[in-house]
Amino acid sequence: MGGIELEPPLRDITVVALEQAVAAPFATRQLADLGARVIKIERPGQGDFAREYDRRVKGMSAYFVWVNRGKESVALDLRAGADLALLDRILARADVFVQNLGPGATDRLGLGSQVLRDRHPRLITCDITGYGPTGPYRDKKAYDLLVQCETGLLSITGSPDSPARPGISVADIAGGMYTYSGILTALYERERTGEGTALSVSLLDALAEWMGQPYFAQAHGGAPLTRSGARHPTISPYGHYGCGDGARVFLSVQNDREWVALCERVLREPALVRDARFADNPARRAHDDELTAVVEKHFARHTADGVVALLDGAGIANARLRTVAEFADHPQLRARDRWREFSSPVGPLRGLLPPVSVAGREALMGAVPELGAHTEAIRTEFAKDRGQEPGTGP
Repeated sequence: MGGIELEPPLRDITVVALEQAVAAPFATRQLADLGARVIKIERPGQGDFAREYDRRVKGMSAYFVWVNRGKESVALDLRAGADLALLDRILARADVFVQNLGPGATDRLGLGSQVLRDRHPRLITCDITGYGPTGPYRDKKAYDLLVQCETGLLSITGSPDSPARPGISVADIAGGMYTYSGILTALYERERTGEGTALSVSLLDALAEWMGQPYFAQAHGGAPLTRSGARHPTISPYGHYGCGDGARVFLSVQNDREWVALCERVLREPALVRDARFADNPARRAHDDELTAVVEKHFARHTADGVVALLDGAGIANARLRTVAEFADHPQLRARDRWREFSSPVGPLRGLLPPVSVAGREALMGAVPELGAHTEAIRTEFAKDRGQEPGTGP
């Protein structure tokens, strides 16, 4: 990398995570990548149920591998007084406590946010829920696809004939990202005030934020939004177009300047610029089927590679539809050296560096823990005779 290697920014922060599935683990993994010590509390024998989602990664779950590297796994039975007391000793020296158990679970264990904040004033607590701590849905179980349904996302995703689930867990990812940024904000605030705080993130609220543009378009646009497959519902041309070799190229025209460039330099039909059907984006979207026919008539004269070359030459954004396997060997990621190896119980695995690059620092990519791998070490470290020193982080 060159230059001086900077210390991880969260190297003095200890995070205790009573977590499962995706949202909370995704947030705490990012804290681990920044150097935080993340102590993951799991159920003895079973662990985080995401460990059992699949066996695709040499016998391990792809979900679990993705969101749990760099953590210490501690198997505790929180129904047993001794293990619950051990957890409290850990929390006495922790900076952050994150949990996304079912509704009311932490309260029943005596680990509610207010109880912990009264006991440990410097502790930052974060509760991740499906639908929030109040309201008629407070006690309703929530999983990613179900939250997508409740926010209306599925009503605008898919083909005109059928809704479709996005290929990734967008509600969990949204919740995890807001948890991550909220914790960083709370740590910054504690640096100035000396006091912790209580955070609450719901998957519904997180994904609802991402539904802002569809909401405003629907609330003020009259006709209901419709599913448009792989085409953009409000911008045209924006989507996939067939080429002469049977392949498809995706392109996006975002403004009238790019529309002129497409007509004059790619389609070689400058008269289209003055065609009333395509005079501006709302008009183009209203006549999208006709516009698609015009574009594909010209693209039929070229291979997909030829179309990409024309679009690149005209400054028109475009892409080829890649499979996941092709993404894994993407030339841009390879050229920028974005892949790294990290350890796991099944041997070395390859993963991408986190998206934020900082000069002089590379994110830590620690090992994926085996269930309970750190239990005995934690029991020794936080034995009763070691005391209950408060966290030393900022």
